[in-house]
Parts: sequence; structure tokens; C-alpha cells
Amino acid sequence: MRDQIAIVNYGMGNIKSLTNALDYLNASYIIASEVSRIDEAEKIILPGVGSFNHAIQNIKKLSLFDAIKEAVLIKRKPILGICLGMQILCESSSEDGFTEGFGFIKGKIEKFESKSIKIPHMGFNEIQFTSSKSKLFNGIEEHSDFYFTHSYKLNYLKTGQESSTCIYEDIFTASVEYDNIFGTQFHPEKSQSNGLILLKNYLSLND
Repeated sequence: MRDQIAIVNYGMGNIKSLTNALDYLNASYIIASEVSRIDEAEKIILPGVGSFNHAIQNIKKLSLFDAIKEAVLIKRKPILGICLGMQILCESSSEDGFTEGFGFIKGKIEKFESKSIKIPHMGFNEIQFTSSKSKLFNGIEEHSDFYFTHSYKLNYLKTGQESSTCIYEDIFTASVEYDNIFGTQFHPEKSQSNGLILLKNYLSLND
């Protein structure tokens, strides 16, 4: 039986909380640290917590960088990046020095700079939709709360790739969605019922 989801394990993700959510949804998944596992899957989830620079280094050490690019750009497999996983789908980051990402998403990742807010941005915060055609947010009301924990952000650039934004003093991109590429700055697996709906929507893509 072909596994539906490959959860990319590059040593920088809280995979247990994600697998708990997927188990609740009766999803079929594999933990993928090898190219062959990426090739076997129909969809890819790229979780992550930590440094952009270290994440890209780890992915390249496992020879997964080119495999993921091929899966997404050539084989057109849906990918969902979560938190750091979404950030590394972007063009670059200034975290721990300039580092290039996958480049699927326009824009670079920058640190929250304000001294008037607590960093990291942590806890539940509401989102605002920027698209009325979102597949991930089907059945979810605008201004719903999702769980965030991050010190770096993707500024809202109005590229047309964004599906929602969030405000933490300044406005930033909370999620992206275009073609087969999806990403959430927040953690759906920690966002209670709204997060489960979002994950279920992702699992249902192409059904």
C-alpha cells in the first residue's frame, strides 16, 4: 500500500505532536529521512523548529534538498511547511547569516525587531484571510485563533501567494497557498480544533 504522507525528519521538528494529530485523523504517513521515502509518498509535510540555517544544512546533509525540489516542482506533489518548515520554503533568511531556502515562496525571512513586543511571538493569535479560495481554511472562520511560536517572520508582501496574515505589532504572513505549495507559520497540530480541520483539509487534497 502506498503511503500517503511523508513527514520529513531532518532533526529539527516536534514530530510527535504532528503524528499525534495525524493519528487522530487516521492518516497514513511515514517518517522520511531518505530520498526513497520522499519518492514513495503522495504528499509531503515539512515541520520544523529552530534555525533556518541549521535546517537547510541538515536537509542537505541528508541529500533531501534536491529530492524535495524535484518532488514539488517536477512531480507536483503537495507540500505543507509548518513554522520553520514554511520559512525554509522561502527564498532566504538572515537568521545565523544569510542562507538560501528552497525558493518556492517569494520573500525573505526576517527577525521581529521591535523592542515593544515580546520575542518570540508565542501563543494563540487570530488570522485574517487574504484569499476567498483557500483550500486549507475550508470550514474555518476568519479571525480564528492558531498557535504561534517564532522569532522570525515573512513580511506580508502582497505577492498573491498568501492565504492569511497575522498582526503582532506589524502585519506578517501567517500562511501561503498556491498551486501545490502550502505553508503555515503557526502550528496546526497545536491549534486544537481549527488546526485539525486544516490538517484534514490538507490530507483531502486531490481526493
